Amino acid sequence: MVATRPAPGPRHRITRRWERRYLRGVVACDLAVGLTAGTVAFAVRFNDVTRYNRGYLMLSALLPLAFIVSLAANRAYEKRYLYVGTDEYQRVLRAGLSMTAALAVGAYALELPLARGYVVVALPLTTLACVLARFAVRHRLHRARERGRCLRRVIVVGHELAVVGMARQLRRERYHGMDVVGACLPPRGPAHDGRVGGLPVYGTFDQVARAVAAARADTVIVLSCPELDGHALRRLAWRLERDDVDLIVASSLIDVAGDRTTIRPVDGLPMLHVEHPTLSGARRLVKAAFDRAGAAAMLIACSPLLLGLALAVRADSPGPVLFRQVRVGKDGRRFVMFKFRTMCSDAEGRLASLWQLNEYHGVLFKIRDDPRVTRVGRWLRRLSLDELPQLFNVLRGEMSLVGPRPPLPAEVEAYPEDMRRRLAVRPGMTGLWQVSGRSDLPWEEAVRLDLRYVENWSLSLDLVILLRTLTAVARSSGAY
Repeated sequence: MVATRPAPGPRHRITRRWERRYLRGVVACDLAVGLTAGTVAFAVRFNDVTRYNRGYLMLSALLPLAFIVSLAANRAYEKRYLYVGTDEYQRVLRAGLSMTAALAVGAYALELPLARGYVVVALPLTTLACVLARFAVRHRLHRARERGRCLRRVIVVGHELAVVGMARQLRRERYHGMDVVGACLPPRGPAHDGRVGGLPVYGTFDQVARAVAAARADTVIVLSCPELDGHALRRLAWRLERDDVDLIVASSLIDVAGDRTTIRPVDGLPMLHVEHPTLSGARRLVKAAFDRAGAAAMLIACSPLLLGLALAVRADSPGPVLFRQVRVGKDGRRFVMFKFRTMCSDAEGRLASLWQLNEYHGVLFKIRDDPRVTRVGRWLRRLSLDELPQLFNVLRGEMSLVGPRPPLPAEVEAYPEDMRRRLAVRPGMTGLWQVSGRSDLPWEEAVRLDLRYVENWSLSLDLVILLRTLTAVARSSGAY
């Protein structure tokens, strides 16, 4: 039985007004950032306007336009790089570097006496402020999507189990902006009553175009299945092209994306090449240096806060200030992880009597209203301040600022073979699991996010996760 819907008209063109508004807002932010950075650089380098520095005043006025051109040249306004992911921030950084290089080459070739103080302030400030501004704009978009706005209407095409799994994942990660409104299943699949996983079934693989019109969808996601080969996908793309409906083909490569995949033609055939992840070498040395320098700087900056928190923990309940627990790090090496103590001193002895209340899967124990948590401890957990002593673990090289969640030895003993991949890198104070729900995530989903991080690590991804950690902590979602 197939769900019935109104017959489509002759042409069904989807317009996404919110995308145009979003792009205009991004351009306006970039212009404002460039103008502000130019003004600040002029004020820092020059005290007032004189005949000597009037040219720099004109340069400050032209800086926003030049930055817009550089962003456009680096494809920072293409919708494939907007909305979600780290590619947008990477292209902003490339635009800043490109503009710096162009200015340096132009000044050298034309023998222009540029004030170094002005350039050193203007260009880095413009680039950094643009990244932060785009992060704020995107965060606002994600909040709107959580309220059901600015969403793409999606038809998922594939076998029933794969369709249900994809719909469940997209509903959980609403910030991607995909609202699954229907499905198309194979013609000779299992019987159904017109719905699968709560989704209406609009037809079979041959009826995708009609399904798009009936559901007023603007995006089609095709999952891996043998019935939809290259010729079938090409015909489907032709049918969707006239109505400007996006076609997305979900790869069977689980959690492998970004710079690791490239399409290279081989004898006229497009081949998807997958590079090995960067688990060693110069980039890892840069990450280790960044981790230790960042941890040292944060320890120095937060030393008064650490002292105050230590006194609060000691005054709230008897027992040690720090909680020490054995965790498993890179290559299976065990280490002692530090946290501020958030439970009463006899917490381990009371665990057996509370185990039946466990709300988490696997070997971990978590409940929302754990009676063992102290008054100060509950506050520390809500703001994730109990994890600040892990900066010492980072400084000692046992942990990283960003990485997979540090597992318990009992967890590692229960790992199947593929989950041991998490141990290929150092565990982190924060990670994809931290910014995606923390304790609200099922154990399997937390593991999947950790594996995704291991496979697609980059320094820019680390920076984005650190920024997203601030908003996750502010929301306090999943912190208990």
